[in-house]
Parts: sequence; C-alpha cells; structure tokens
Amino acid sequence: MIATVASRGEVLQHLESFLKENMSSFLKSVEDSWQPSDFLPDSSKDNFFDEVKLLRERAQGLNYDLLAVLIGDTITEEALPNYEAWFHQLDDLKREHNNGWGQWIRGWTAEENRHGDLLNRYLYLCGRVNMREFEASTQFLISDGFDLGTAHDPYKAFVYTSYQEMATNISHRRVGQLARTAGDDQLSRICGMIAGDENRHARVYKTFVEKIFEVDPSEMMLAFEDMMRKKIVMPAHYMRELGIEMGKTFGHFTDAAQRLGVYTSQDYTDILETLLKDWKIEQMTGLNSSAEKAREYVMALPGRLRRVADRMAVPKLEYKFKWIDEVR
Repeated sequence: MIATVASRGEVLQHLESFLKENMSSFLKSVEDSWQPSDFLPDSSKDNFFDEVKLLRERAQGLNYDLLAVLIGDTITEEALPNYEAWFHQLDDLKREHNNGWGQWIRGWTAEENRHGDLLNRYLYLCGRVNMREFEASTQFLISDGFDLGTAHDPYKAFVYTSYQEMATNISHRRVGQLARTAGDDQLSRICGMIAGDENRHARVYKTFVEKIFEVDPSEMMLAFEDMMRKKIVMPAHYMRELGIEMGKTFGHFTDAAQRLGVYTSQDYTDILETLLKDWKIEQMTGLNSSAEKAREYVMALPGRLRRVADRMAVPKLEYKFKWIDEVR
C-alpha cells in the first residue's frame, strides 16, 4: 500500500504506467481484430443472395425466447454511446488523448462497437425481426440513459464493469451454445467471438480493481460493498418498446433469459463468488474498521443470495415482444 496516496485521482495516476505497459495485451490491434463482415454474407459477391437464404433458413430454428434474448442483447450492445459517455463523467479519471486511461476507454469502446454492428446485421438479414420496433427500442435506450449506482466514482465503476463484462460473456456464450443446438452454427460463431471479447474485457477490469486494492484497500473495499448493497443492475434496465413504459420490456427480456438459462440469479451469485476469490477478499490486509465490516458483508452475501434464488420460480412465457412478428 502507498501511504502517500490521498485520493482516487492519485491512485489512478499511479496505475497509469501499469496500464500503458500492458495495453497491447488488454486490447487487440485493429489489424488483428475480427470485423463484422468476417461473419456475414458479402454483398459484393455473386452468391450473396444464396448466402442470405441459407442464413434465413438456419435462423428459423431459433425458438421465440432465444430470438427475444438475442434481440435484447443486441439492443444492449447498440447503446454503446451511453457507456462511453458514462466513463467520461467519472471523477479523477483523466482522459487526455495520450493518457493511458484515455487510450483504454477509446480502445474498449472501439472493440465493443463491433458487437452491436455484427448482431444488428444478423437480425436484419435473418428476416424474423420487426426492425423498426427493434430500432425504436435502441433509440429509447440511448435517449433514456441509465443509472448504474456508481455516481462519479471510478472505483465503483470498475466493480460494475468487472461484473457486467462477466455477465455479458456468460449471456453471449450461452446464446451461442443454444444457437448451435438449434442448427445455427453461424450465429453460434458470432456469439462466441463476442463472448471472447467480453471475457478479455472482464479480465482487464478485474485487474484494475485488483491493482487498486493493492494501493488503496479500504476505499476499494467500501466501494465494492456499496455496489453490492445496491445490486449490480444491467445497463439495459430501462429497456422499452414503443408504447411501453420505461423499463417494462427489460423485465420480460430477463424473464426469457431466465427461462432459457442464458443468465440467471444463480449466475449473478456465481460471478460474485468468482470476484471474491479472484480479488482475494478473505485474505485482504490493511483494512480500516469500516472496510473490515464491508468485507464481512460481501463475504456473507453469496449465501444470502443463494437462499433467495432457491425460492424464485422460473417465469412462465406470457409476453409477446413487438420486436418479433410471429410466435414460434
């Protein structure tokens, strides 16, 4: 621990050299990155319409819930302008052009931007989506914004992004597995590539928190506790459709994900347990009395969450999304 550290800004400045030294492993170069066009029919080729026909045929095998979750995941990815703007609101996180934190935020945003592009084009080509309704939901989500409970605190923000990137890795990976089972290997590959990005990004954000724990353990522990007391909400929690109250559609989307086992309350607790282990919370030293109480809270939380999850019933199918024209 660095005794002279007096503020979050100084901690982040201290970590900048580490960030810049490892940027090449945290981010992939544009030259080495996959692009959306790598996974979709090439409109410049003579066989474009044949390839689209095959894509549409494979997409017919996706059941209603799976298609709904895929659309909801896409809307979440398409709301990327909100997420970058959120980072720029954080206190103590200096973002000059050549600054390490500025490089990371831009690079992370650029990598994430491909996800929505790729999934959007797939949905457009598959022929099963009411694209205008889907696009309206995306516009709503960007214009409505979100409240993640992090205020302007970078410590809380890094707890949030560690959690969220792990959750999106799980969701995309499982959608890909279900797509493969349904006979859509193309969609399975798409989701697998996106999940790979999310997994790498999760490791980076977890590393940021780990490094902060090394130099400012008590404040980082208190930030961790605060986020867990509030509960980590997904960035699309205000999701809605045309004519639907803000946030209502998100509930139906998460119900579908729960029915499929794409992302469940048990997964939420699994992620927490992973973070407790990876950040070595139980073995943490150098905590003040308030942080010790915070540690006790987060260590006991998985057991409480498991007991609640065990009592939760799996939601039944009772909602027709405006995004999907037909019930299958």
